[in-house]
Amino acid sequence: MNIPAFGVGTFRLQGQAAIDSVRNALDVGYRAIDTAQIYENEAAVGQAMAESGVAREDLFVTTKIWVPNYARDKLAPSLKDSLAKLRTDYVDLTLIHWPAPGNGVTIAEFMTALAEAKAQGLTRQIGISNFPIAETREAIAAVGREQIATNQIELSPYLQNAALTAFLKEQGIPVTSYMTLAYGKVLKDPVIGQIADRHDATPAQVALAWALQLGYAVIPSSTKRDNLASNLLATQLKLTADDMAAIAALERNGREVSPEGLAAAWD
Repeated sequence: MNIPAFGVGTFRLQGQAAIDSVRNALDVGYRAIDTAQIYENEAAVGQAMAESGVAREDLFVTTKIWVPNYARDKLAPSLKDSLAKLRTDYVDLTLIHWPAPGNGVTIAEFMTALAEAKAQGLTRQIGISNFPIAETREAIAAVGREQIATNQIELSPYLQNAALTAFLKEQGIPVTSYMTLAYGKVLKDPVIGQIADRHDATPAQVALAWALQLGYAVIPSSTKRDNLASNLLATQLKLTADDMAAIAALERNGREVSPEGLAAAWD
């Protein structure tokens, strides 16, 4: 079972804004939705899914376990709480949100607990998020690489993660890119803008198409229906080798997210 290449993200969206964003996304053709326990919007996402009229089996729902729920006795119960909020019997993918070194629970313990939640039928697939190479190796050692459906990482034209993405490719672990637009910073980039002009596309479409052509899944978010529809058109945009090379040259280790206590040492 593969992960959809294009989904809608819900980070920083809560309440009615989250409901409207997910409803609009489903209306314009999205079928994958990314949420997390810490986003505090699982109930809103569940409401939007229930009201959309889209059959559950046609949706691909991802959530992420938050740090206080990593312990073996807490992980599955917390996921059951998430399922209740999402109004579903299962999610398609559950990720460990951050490696959180020093949180008191080893990678072996929480990955084993996550695999047990899968065995219980709470989630169809499992994976990791924000895991550098060393921590990904530990996750593989705990459950086997074939169990890890993706590593969801911050990845944009300004943060291309060459070492980590090469390692994940070598291991056969798919990459999901979040913050592909770097909080909107890449939308103002002149190189991206020139490529967009050549293709009669938007800068957002160019950045998303770049990630898609590298084989990454993407989960951009927007509160605007027009932007949600426009972003989805990135799936139809084909960048040239020259375009891809020009974007590759934008790398600047421009990491936006690295919370203390949650992030491990980056590669």
